[in-house]
Amino acid sequence: MLFNGPSVLQALPDQERRIREEIQSLKADYVLNVSEDDLLASLVGKYTLYIPILSESDISVDYGEHKVDVSRDRMRIFDDRSGPIYVAGTSVTFIVPFQGDPNLFGVQPQTFSYSLSGSNPEIVGTEIRITYAGANLNAATARRTFDGELGQIKQNLANLKTAIDRHNAGLAELIRAEIQKRKQKLLADANIASEIGFPIRRRHGVPTTYAVPVQKRKPKIETPVVSSGKFQPEPALAMAEYDEILGIVRSMVHVMERSPKAFEKMGEEDLRTQFLVQLNGQYEGRATGETFNFQGKTDILIREGDRNVFIAECKFWAGEKQYLETIDQVLSYLSWRDTKAAVLIFNRNVNFTDVLAQIVESTPKHPHYKRTVAKLDESSVRYVFRLPGDPNRELTLSVLAFNVPTLHEAERAQH
Repeated sequence: MLFNGPSVLQALPDQERRIREEIQSLKADYVLNVSEDDLLASLVGKYTLYIPILSESDISVDYGEHKVDVSRDRMRIFDDRSGPIYVAGTSVTFIVPFQGDPNLFGVQPQTFSYSLSGSNPEIVGTEIRITYAGANLNAATARRTFDGELGQIKQNLANLKTAIDRHNAGLAELIRAEIQKRKQKLLADANIASEIGFPIRRRHGVPTTYAVPVQKRKPKIETPVVSSGKFQPEPALAMAEYDEILGIVRSMVHVMERSPKAFEKMGEEDLRTQFLVQLNGQYEGRATGETFNFQGKTDILIREGDRNVFIAECKFWAGEKQYLETIDQVLSYLSWRDTKAAVLIFNRNVNFTDVLAQIVESTPKHPHYKRTVAKLDESSVRYVFRLPGDPNRELTLSVLAFNVPTLHEAERAQH
């Protein structure tokens, strides 16, 4: 009988228990090294329940001969009713295709009603097969009975769907909480500090002409764990501090937009130097007084020991090929998990709307792209990339595009 198994009130808690048991069964090294979002997506995919959806437009019928036991038919006269008495009859089977989890036909919804009406329902693969048989089977009666039974099946699925949808909606939150709880336990067992201090301090009394107003605080470094073995912690720039840095960058660009004459002839290195001045005006390093510095031609970076934990690349827009090569360059500079980076795209003399569209279209083409996190504003998008050679080592990359007008463009806009 369909829907005649355990109640949904029992089945869903059992499902949640299996989720917790699987997360607890994962090896410690795996939990500490795997990308949390990747593990989350995998478990959500595995434990999401898909309510069956009936394909009523594809219902078909099969029929054939069928031996019918009439020994209990009181309208027939027999000398001996001690055993079955078969006569030739007919069977009609209604075949109802569906999509979804066939196991859910065995779960009883909170509100449940179902009568077999003499049928013999079976779940065969992705089909419900409901058979009616009789010595004097009437087509109209069989169809009417089937329609009634199909209606009951649909009603029970609708009742079940309410609970299943609620379960699925909370699945990601449940799984992430369990993963994080397991990680915290493993880190506590390994006696790892929850944070590593990174000595970049806000300077006091510095004008914030170019910077977004911020609360004065001591920046901190988050401590995600990626290494195997003894779980050596790896420093990473705190997300809040990362956003503050990008805010200073945006404010500096607003100055450029308002004063195009001062910046119209500057190249990438000169523009980068302007950012370095403002960033180091808000932050100070451990010994040199300069947290932000540069190597090579265009990068702005923060270093901890011999590793980069933040890097920004400044480029004038020159098409998709150069843009993807810039991402390659950023990836080559970073080697720790959960590091933060930015690509600053400056546009001159190109339709800015087209540039933004090309950035959105081009980014997922990069072989190390993993997912889009969020659109930060009209011209900024945050992504996650994997570092080459290790899909579990992830890089947060924000792409900020700015239209830097020439003096001629600014004067024309005023008129």
